[in-house]
Amino acid sequence: MPRAKNKVASHRRKKRILKEAKGYWGARSKVYTIAKNSVEKAGQHAYKHRRTKKREFRSLWIIRINAASRLCGTTYSELINFLNQKNVLINRKTLADLAYNNMDAFREIVKFVKS
Repeated sequence: MPRAKNKVASHRRKKRILKEAKGYWGARSKVYTIAKNSVEKAGQHAYKHRRTKKREFRSLWIIRINAASRLCGTTYSELINFLNQKNVLINRKTLADLAYNNMDAFREIVKFVKS
């Protein structure tokens, strides 16, 4: 009796890896063994950077809030302190969006918490 190699499943696996490696440079998108390593490494980077992205966005929001609050005559740390003292529950993402897109509303918030 001939040896069964499970051709269908292994072929499907290889097709999936090569499809994921589409657009990679050179043999990384053509040769299965190299493509497999590249796709695996890409997955590791994607996992790591999904977490790094959260850090980077938070620091971007803080930079935007600081720049806008300095235009309003205060600093980032003073503004956050004033917000906490007045029990204003507004997160940094929303504050940064206001500072970037609607400076008048941001000025009103700063004016409210400073008084």
